[in-house]
Parts: sequence; C-alpha cells; structure tokens
Amino acid sequence: MENPIQISAADAGGPYYPLRNHDDVSVSDDSRLNQLGYKQELSRSLSAIANFSVTFSIVSILTGLTTTYGTGLRYGGPLTIIYGWPIVGVFTLIVGLSMAEICSAYPTSGGLYFWSAKLCGKHWGPFASWLTGWFNIVGQWAVTTSVDYSLAQLIQVIVLLSTGGKNGGGYEASKYVVIAIHGGILLVHAILNSLPISWLSLFGQLAAAWNLIGVLVLMVLIPTVAKEKASTEFVFTYFNTDNGEGINGKAYIFVLGLLMSQYTLTGYDASAHMTEETKNADMNGPKGIISSIGISIVFGWVFLLGITFAVTDIPYLLSDDNDAGGYVIAEIFYLAFKSRYGNGVGGIICLGVVGVAIFFCGMSSMTSNSRMVYAFSRDGAMPLSSFWHKVNKQEVPINAVWLSSFIAFCMALTSLGSLVAFDAMVSIATIGLYIAYALPIFFRVTLARKSFIPGPFNLGRYGILIGWVAVLWVAIISVLFSLPVAYPITEQTLNYTPVAVGGLLILTVSSWIFSARHWFIGPITNIDS
Repeated sequence: MENPIQISAADAGGPYYPLRNHDDVSVSDDSRLNQLGYKQELSRSLSAIANFSVTFSIVSILTGLTTTYGTGLRYGGPLTIIYGWPIVGVFTLIVGLSMAEICSAYPTSGGLYFWSAKLCGKHWGPFASWLTGWFNIVGQWAVTTSVDYSLAQLIQVIVLLSTGGKNGGGYEASKYVVIAIHGGILLVHAILNSLPISWLSLFGQLAAAWNLIGVLVLMVLIPTVAKEKASTEFVFTYFNTDNGEGINGKAYIFVLGLLMSQYTLTGYDASAHMTEETKNADMNGPKGIISSIGISIVFGWVFLLGITFAVTDIPYLLSDDNDAGGYVIAEIFYLAFKSRYGNGVGGIICLGVVGVAIFFCGMSSMTSNSRMVYAFSRDGAMPLSSFWHKVNKQEVPINAVWLSSFIAFCMALTSLGSLVAFDAMVSIATIGLYIAYALPIFFRVTLARKSFIPGPFNLGRYGILIGWVAVLWVAIISVLFSLPVAYPITEQTLNYTPVAVGGLLILTVSSWIFSARHWFIGPITNIDS
C-alpha cells in the first residue's frame, strides 16, 4: 500500500458535522471528508441539480422501459405494466430512502462499501466492505455493458427499419457489427468522461432535460398518431397469459413481468458515488437519490400509460418476424406512424430520441462506475490499485474511466458466443447491484442499530422499519427474478441469473478467504498527517 497511514478510514469518521454557512460550504464538505479519512482530490463543483441530473440520466426511464417493455408485455401485458410499475416504484423508493440516510452520514465516493465497513466495525467491517464493494463494482460494470449494448442493438434496429424493415429485406447487422458499434459507443463515452467534471455536469443536466421532455412528447405523440388505439378497459384490465414460454399461473406471470420495472429503477447509487464532487454533499447526495427515484416513478408511469394505448396486437409485437425483428417498442413506434402516413419515418425519428437518452445513460453510468473504481482502488481493494485511483490535472480519475470502458467491452464479448451467457452476465446489473444496496442497509438495522449516528438527512424513528422493508424487498426480488422464465427448462431457457450472481458470490468469498483477509483492512485513510 502506498498510503502512509495504515489505519482504517472507516474508523476515522466521527459524528461531528461542521456548521454550514453560504460562504463556507466547500470547506465544510472538505472537513467532513477529512473526518471520514480522506483528503479532497476531486473537483467539488456539482450542485444539487447536477448531482440529481447524473443519477436521473442513469435511471433513465427512456432507456430502461424501451429496452424491457417487451418483458412486461410478454409476462402479464398491460395489467402488469400499469400496476407493476407503481408497486415496484414504492418499494424502490423505500430502498432509496434507507440508502439516502446512510449516504448523509458517510458522504464518500466509495458509497456502499464504505458504509458497510463503517456500520460493521473493526471485526466484520473489512469482509463486509470487500463483499459489498465487489458486488457494487461488478454490478456497475454490468449496467454500463447492458446500457451501451442496448444502444448498439437499437442502432441496428434503426438501420433495419430505415432500409425497409425485416419483412422488406432491410439490412440486419451481424453480431460482430453490433459488438463493433458497442465498442465505438464505449470509446466515445470514455473520451467524454475524460473531460472535466464541469462538462459532465452540463451533459448530465442536458440528459435529465432530454429524458423528461422525451417522455412527455412520446407518451402523447405515439398514441395520438396511431390510427388504432387500445381501449381504456384493455390498458387497465387486460392480463396477457399467452406468453409463449409455457408459464402458467397468473401470480407467477405477474412477478416475472416486474423485471421490466425493477431493471429500470436502478443505478441511483450514483448520487452517493458523486458526493466527493458535490457541494453540501451530506444533504444533496441523499436528495439526488430520492428525487431521481421519485421523479422517475411519476414520469415512468405516464410514459407507460401513453405507450400502452398504442398496443393493439400483442402476439405480433412479440414476434421475431415483425419489421423491427422483435424489438417491441421500435415496432410500436414504427407501426404508429406507418398506419397514419403510410411510412414509419416518424417512428424512426422517435427511436432516435430514445437512442440519445440511452447514449446519455451510458455516459453517466460510466461516470458513476469510474468513481466507484477510483474509490475502491484508493483503498487498495483492486489489483494495481495505485494505478487506477490516479487523478489527472483536471481532477478526473482518468485511469478508472478507461478501465471501466475496457471491462464493459470485455463483458459484452460474451454475446458473440452465447446470448444466454451475455444475459446471465448483465443480470448482475439488477440482482447483483440490489444485493450491494441491501447489505449496508442490513448492517444498519442489525449490527449498527444502536451505534449508527445519522447525518443531516435522517428517517428518525422510522429508519429501522424502513430499512427492514428495504432488505425484505431485495430478498424477495432476488428470489423472484431467479425463477425459470420458460418451460420446459433447457440450456437455452434456463434462467442463469442465480448462476451468475452465485458465481460472483463464490469468487468474492473465495478471494477473501484465500487472499484478501490477510491484507485488506477496509477503507484506508490517505491523509498524510
């Protein structure tokens, strides 16, 4: 380790919070960071709006809902989509509230793994930090991989529709072309993330505005343009049991359809990872978490409502033989304009709006991802740690940015061998990441129930109750989303989520037992004196 003081930063932080005033916010933030064991290395220039914008663009309604709408339509259809979203939204907000409370107490870029170390104390802290950190960082890599790969797929679909569609002999890109597009997107995102944080702040706010305006425009435009519209009864009451996957039982079908909502409502830990670059971090970090979830819930439900009114033929939309090659949202947009104007050019333009949102989502995802790499390597938890946490003259963790880009590309390479393997890997983006969310909350309501000292933002006497509900929800979805999604179960239909998440757990625990327990002591202070 290159750190001159080998003491745990998790033990350095005390309950003291400096008094704030309008002229001394940055000094107060820096003082609190020093108390937690770290010196200020990143540029602290993000406002509350900027912090929220980065996180909101990662949650990105347009990204999550457009790429997984077919899942909701297949498993339950309109009823699952319209009612499942607010159900998942409420429980996600509960998880977010618990995270926000802990974030206020410990506003560091390390986020979840630092929280676990602090909440578990000297004995269990290092292992808890190791486990949480690796689930968090691998989950973030999976998110970046998934988002940028989905953009590559959307670009391929836009080209397909622009050249006549599948049924008109349009151009269908091979998997090698898709992976090349994916690599190009990652390259652009790495270059953008090499810019000063002030530029990323501007892009983040533009991304947030793009998502909000895009949702409002598309939810009104698509059903308005479509000649044939679904009835109100269909949108609010129709339950699709014909999923073509051999799944029976309405409750079973309904919970499988919830994956659409839960996949979308993730990534809000970004506000915590950006706290060392955020002013008034112990309040604005928590606000970023909560506001990004709350606004996403409202705008997401409005978007789903509008789009579902344009759904009239579920079997055709779910078919791989439609013009968009099975990409449900693309086909809905394309058919809406084609039915009115005789061509789907307007639908293709609308897909471009979605594509820009996904681009911003991937960019912000890499921002958050790189900050986690920076913090985790700063504490010596990664191979070649001293290299990955280097900060350049613009106060950007440049090596962490390019590492995140490279790993996201490598993870996507599994798609060349098997889409089943790729899907299993990116499943960590939902379940693996939520396990990382739940671990510090679990430690807060158990081991640190009496010792936890809250920051300026806290849940008061309801903190324990809300925390337990959050942990219970993560446990439930971890089981539900590991269930088979098709019968009979074969190599191609098996849900590999438990294999991927279980494999990550085995690797993390094994590396701890055989190696890390001998040298990793948790977060390490980098203050010289």
